[in-house]
Amino acid sequence: MDCIRIDRTRSKGTIAPELYGHFSEQIGGVFYDGIYVGEESSVENIHGFRKALVDRFKALKPPVLRWPGGCFSETYDWRDGIGPKKDRPRRANWWYSFDHRVESNQVGTHEFMDFCRLTGAEPYLAANMTSVPALHIRDWIEYCTFPAGSTTLADERAANGDPAPFPLRYVGIGNENWGGGGQMSPEMCAREYIRFSTILKSLGQDLRLVMCGANGDDLHWTRGLMAEWAKRSWQEMPTWGVSIHYYNNFLYGSDPLTFDEKGWYDEMFGADHTRRILLNHRAAMDEWDPERKLKIVLDEWGNWHRDGSGPSHGFNLFEQQSNMRDALVAAVTLNIFNEHCDILGMANVAQLCNNLHSLFLAGGDGFTVTPNYHVFDMYKEHQGGRQLHTEVQAEVLEREGLDPLCTLSASASEKDGALTLTLANLSLTEAKTVTVEGLTANAAGSENNARTGSFTVLHAADPMTVNTFEDPEAVHPVTETLGVYEGMRLTLPAASVAVLRF
Repeated sequence: MDCIRIDRTRSKGTIAPELYGHFSEQIGGVFYDGIYVGEESSVENIHGFRKALVDRFKALKPPVLRWPGGCFSETYDWRDGIGPKKDRPRRANWWYSFDHRVESNQVGTHEFMDFCRLTGAEPYLAANMTSVPALHIRDWIEYCTFPAGSTTLADERAANGDPAPFPLRYVGIGNENWGGGGQMSPEMCAREYIRFSTILKSLGQDLRLVMCGANGDDLHWTRGLMAEWAKRSWQEMPTWGVSIHYYNNFLYGSDPLTFDEKGWYDEMFGADHTRRILLNHRAAMDEWDPERKLKIVLDEWGNWHRDGSGPSHGFNLFEQQSNMRDALVAAVTLNIFNEHCDILGMANVAQLCNNLHSLFLAGGDGFTVTPNYHVFDMYKEHQGGRQLHTEVQAEVLEREGLDPLCTLSASASEKDGALTLTLANLSLTEAKTVTVEGLTANAAGSENNARTGSFTVLHAADPMTVNTFEDPEAVHPVTETLGVYEGMRLTLPAASVAVLRF
């Protein structure tokens, strides 16, 4: 029988809410007809933002939202997105060669900040380090953060409708500079990052700056970047984090709607590999950052399938449907984040709407949440909790070149007198009966003296089932009230995600 043991005496600290962050790029249908429909739309909206999405996103308690890219940021001029909307320029953006869609700039800095206000998310700006001068980014931050009346840029912001400064703490300097962000070497990226961040010093802002790190398993980039960064005995602006991007594309181009047993476990192994990526990059960083002052920022992650399966039928670039395979990938990944909350400062699932590992699909009057959304909803009480050590006993699968895969994933935390235990049954075909130990007598008592708790399960009889505009509740969680006690047994259907909370 499978078993989970919770050790309340062992903890890696607080699970930063930012580990449950999100990402929204100006690409395809993420914003236009997805998040943003315009104030004149017949679709119910708040300041032009799709109300149904605003409400459901806010319910997740989203800690942080990254914008405007991604790759989009590497040719983005922030000044295109301010001022009267009728006067904003239309541009061929970074993605134009892929889908020939022109950026209207109807969503710019003020609109993004408004969306953050509406949903409670903290803004995380991805700044262009490829095609604009450092002063350009410095001016953007001054425009956002200085009080009206203090500078001309602050007055311009006030004239554009926001007298109060925007709350801005997180700024990423550069995006994927190893690729579309300039095809830089790691050494060049580090030098450019230092140059840009130095220019920001004059603003006197308390910013958490993120330096562009590696893609996937590329430890060569991390070592080269860190070695060049560390050559400076002192730097004008401290660095808070180093970004990493990892898409679970073990078989890039796989069909998101149908899969066999091998296709299922390919992605389970790929999700589990997130742990090895975090640990390997942290070990590489340790040579130049032995005190671990820098956080890893996994600001793009998720499944990357062949596109065209979403409701736009290929019109929205990289749009894909999601089913229980994607939900399990999200659950396993978030459990890993909780487990390694001591080295991970932020993570941002890609992306929010009508794209890769999306939480929402929308278009016209149509709207639905995906199974990925439900996983984030089920896991949200981990945010800000004290991580608890868990030991898991379950069947283990082997795959050459990868770490062994345990078919049961779990993480636990406690906050405000409540314990949250999240579980994922990675077996495609077998249900699991799981014994839970370590709840302790003073917390849960015996079966005859049980505490009342809730048990929520996300499951579909056919794991390929998806939510559609026509059937938005095809995959949804079910919650029951139960007695919680030491040594209790929980039943997990095959290919399911669950949370026990009491």
